[in-house]
Amino acid sequence: MIKFLFKGIIRDSSRSVLPIIIISLGVALTVLLSGYITGMMGDTIDQNARFETGHVKVMTKAYAENKDQVPIDLALLGVDSLVKSLQNEFPDMEWVKRIRFGGLIDVPDEQGETKGQGPASGLAIELLSTKNNEVERLNLKSSLVTGSLPTQRSEAIIGHEFAEKLRISIGDSVTYFGTSMNGSMTFANFVVTGTIRFGIASMDKGAIIVDVWDAQQMLDMEDGAGEILGFLNTGVYDDEKAEKVKNAFNSKHTGNKDEFAPVMLKLRNQNNLDGLLTYVDLASGLFVAIFVFAMSLVLWNTGLIAGLRRYNEFGIRLALGESKGGIYRTLVYEAILIGIIGSFVGTAIGLGLTYYLQVVGIDVSGYMDQANIMMPSTLRAKVTPSLFYIGFIPGLFAMVFGNMLAGIGIYRRETATLFKELEV
Repeated sequence: MIKFLFKGIIRDSSRSVLPIIIISLGVALTVLLSGYITGMMGDTIDQNARFETGHVKVMTKAYAENKDQVPIDLALLGVDSLVKSLQNEFPDMEWVKRIRFGGLIDVPDEQGETKGQGPASGLAIELLSTKNNEVERLNLKSSLVTGSLPTQRSEAIIGHEFAEKLRISIGDSVTYFGTSMNGSMTFANFVVTGTIRFGIASMDKGAIIVDVWDAQQMLDMEDGAGEILGFLNTGVYDDEKAEKVKNAFNSKHTGNKDEFAPVMLKLRNQNNLDGLLTYVDLASGLFVAIFVFAMSLVLWNTGLIAGLRRYNEFGIRLALGESKGGIYRTLVYEAILIGIIGSFVGTAIGLGLTYYLQVVGIDVSGYMDQANIMMPSTLRAKVTPSLFYIGFIPGLFAMVFGNMLAGIGIYRRETATLFKELEV
């Protein structure tokens, strides 16, 4: 039966070409947009995790309530012992110390007079440590535009755009002015060893990256840090695992009412990512449902037109004694075959376009000059295993549903009028 129906589809192209084209286009768009949404959200989650949230983050309760203000006066103390405790309790994760700070960068000229000043957004990481993957995690080596990474204390790298704005050259000394953890005025000199471009507008505008030890001395934070970030060894965020780690840690500190007691948040609890990810999941499901509905309507109309063209064929088959149910089932089987063919073609096209966008991406940096959110400047799609079958959902369902609606007309044929119709 299948072989017979397949030959009929191939030989009578007028019956199958238009539905296959419609299905292929719909499936290709479904695969492409699903891959694009997945890639865009994956990159956004990855960027947030690497630069800001970690897979989980430990802070003081007071710091967590005001984390958008980066209050270093509410930072964690005794972080060395806390990190060791976390490593023993959760050995399948990597724990790193981070300090975020803000202040003013002053650039002196040859006479020691100020030639440029600008607000800086500082990030202190374990830059000189060989016990973690911070340099690789932040892609510092590949993001370098000029110069090299710091190799000793009191060295820093800054954003390339920031350096051009303040006319900073490699080897220049810059002075940081700000406030310490205790609220007093503080300053420190750093030698610029390199400039960097992350492709994140909110960081490239005024980033300065130093070693965490330098920041601790500069900000009077001996054995302190604003945040401790935890990363799963797989490198990929897993919400269930992060939830278990968060609950296990927080359960030990539930009874501690001290505002400086540590508390852990997972990635989805930060930067409004929970609502964003939930919205994207709903939007993706709604998108597929809309495609199924729209394609079903189009294919229903296509089926009606095809049914009119095959009106005499159905009449002859009924006159020869074939049952209405048999003809209807045959129509559905044809729809399944056409849906499979169109879904294969559309999936292949969609995967090709998705792979292209994964490699090339879409540069949106020109639209993010004023952006302050953590989002990549090049949006890329991502080829995932789900893309190999997700297109078959609208492709098969829409074709079969459309033909089932169109095939209802078969049951409205009156056998008594068949010979009269055939005579005409």
